[in-house]
Amino acid sequence: MANYTGREKKGSQVKIANDVISNIACMAAAEVKGVAFLSDNVITNEIIGRFGIKNLAKGIKIEIDDNCVFCEMSICIEYGYSIPEVSSRVQERVATAINDMTGLKVEEVNVHIVGINTPKA
Repeated sequence: MANYTGREKKGSQVKIANDVISNIACMAAAEVKGVAFLSDNVITNEIIGRFGIKNLAKGIKIEIDDNCVFCEMSICIEYGYSIPEVSSRVQERVATAINDMTGLKVEEVNVHIVGINTPKA
């Protein structure tokens, strides 16, 4: 069962599944030039468009505490790109996307570099 976070507004409540936030983070990271893979899954806009968003957020851990989001993700970077620059852009893009789409405050986006995608010869 998915975990939810609540947002109340004049007696109403909106619940957002952690899986939804994970998918937002996944798609936002995939938009950053230089990101090759997210965890074990090949993530590109082409693949997202072709196959939809099911199970794309494997490898993203989302925790919510007092309407603050803590996100951890593992990525593989394309060879030739600056790891610090790509990582920083991923952090910014993910935090902005989660905040814009959910209204939740993003406290942390921790990026773990798990590999480099080298061109095939």
